[in-house]
Amino acid sequence: MKLLVVGAHGADFVWRAGGTIAKVVEDGGTVLNLALSYGERGESGVLWKEDPNRTVDEVKKLRHEMAQAASDILGCEFQCYDWGDYPMILNEERINQLANTIRTFAPEVILTHTPIDPFNPDHPLAYEAVQKARLLSAGAGVAAAFERIDPPRWFSFEPHQPELSGFVPDTYVDITSVFEKKVAAMGCMKAQSYLKDYYTELGSRRGNHARRISGIQSIKFAECHQSCVPVVGNINILKHQR
Repeated sequence: MKLLVVGAHGADFVWRAGGTIAKVVEDGGTVLNLALSYGERGESGVLWKEDPNRTVDEVKKLRHEMAQAASDILGCEFQCYDWGDYPMILNEERINQLANTIRTFAPEVILTHTPIDPFNPDHPLAYEAVQKARLLSAGAGVAAAFERIDPPRWFSFEPHQPELSGFVPDTYVDITSVFEKKVAAMGCMKAQSYLKDYYTELGSRRGNHARRISGIQSIKFAECHQSCVPVVGNINILKHQR
């Protein structure tokens, strides 16, 4: 599998999709972990408190090092567009930049944020950027004049407060075999270390849900996502998959 993870900020991937990333890599797949910004303004409070005299560039550098270390643990490539955060600004040039990345990498699956998040202004913008760029990269056109790829499957990963973000999970990924890697990767994010315990507990809780849904007792930890496009296939897609 080729998986593209698009986070608004440099640490979003590790909390919401770190296990899924590591599982794809464990199964022989390739993952491009793309951050639209470093989260240097809105999600680096600890770094600013440690040293109020730090510059924005210094905070970006620290955030890059953290994201790179976490990505190395999970086994994926990390890139950051450095679009800025709080607020993130979308324009035609930036949408085309993301569309070109999608065309070049040609992922089979894309993971990103939900279209609603009442607590973070950048997360819905990341969703909007992916929605538009995915259409541009896979839209219909004259073959000789319009480079395109097959439409990737597209999911939203779980937001911090799903009940307030319209998030209804329909896909659970068993991350039991790679959960220690996710925990280690989360430990790299010193600017938001307070989230590690929350997402460790969430992995266990979602594992409990996955066991009850599937009956697969070996599942201890899971991540859940919500599909943004229908499933298409032959009659076998109706069969219960294990």
